[in-house]
Amino acid sequence: MYEFGHLTHPGLRRSLNEDTYHGEGALGLWLVADGIGGHDFGEIASALARDAVLREVRDGTPLVQAVRIAGEDIVRASRRRAEALPMGTTVVATIIRNDRFDVAWVGDSRAYLWRAGQGLLQLTQDHSHVEELVIQGILTRDEARTHPQRKMVTQALGVTDPSQLNIEHIAGDFAKGAQLLLCSDGLTEHVDDQAIARILANVECSAQETVDTLVAAALDGGGSDNVTAVLIRNS
Repeated sequence: MYEFGHLTHPGLRRSLNEDTYHGEGALGLWLVADGIGGHDFGEIASALARDAVLREVRDGTPLVQAVRIAGEDIVRASRRRAEALPMGTTVVATIIRNDRFDVAWVGDSRAYLWRAGQGLLQLTQDHSHVEELVIQGILTRDEARTHPQRKMVTQALGVTDPSQLNIEHIAGDFAKGAQLLLCSDGLTEHVDDQAIARILANVECSAQETVDTLVAAALDGGGSDNVTAVLIRNS
């Protein structure tokens, strides 16, 4: 039985929430999409991504292909609007069935897996400029957290040319007691992995209480961006 909690908040410095999320236990699908700041209609792009992935998964499309189709939908919508800047969004999505998870992502929204006795594991790798600098050894993880270009993504639906789009994918076991967290960078901007792990380790809280605590921690840390968290727990 999968329990899940979910919450989104515009943050403390923005009036518009460009994040979108979805959770549907019967379908086994959960996702978070973060409309890209600086591009017009970010909230529209994230909603288009959500709707397209949901539609395609319901029709039996594999998750990676569903995300690819979502990107094509956004590109077409941008062309119809004929705006100077394209609409863009990150997305991280998971399908969980029969105690197995399948995660696909584009951009810097993240998925984490928490397991008792093993702690927290970041499943996704950010598609971002600072992540590339970390991989090259130019920046440390701590330096990346405060780098002025930390929000510069290198891949996004609707912005990256579909022929160059890199939709990454990971699958694994989702055993009893495991928790899978999907979140926008508004959470990880202010709550580091150690703090996330401590909050998830308090399994006496419900999934919803845990999500509420995560979002509150992001707001307490500054709330500089929209923040969204979706937590799925194999109870």
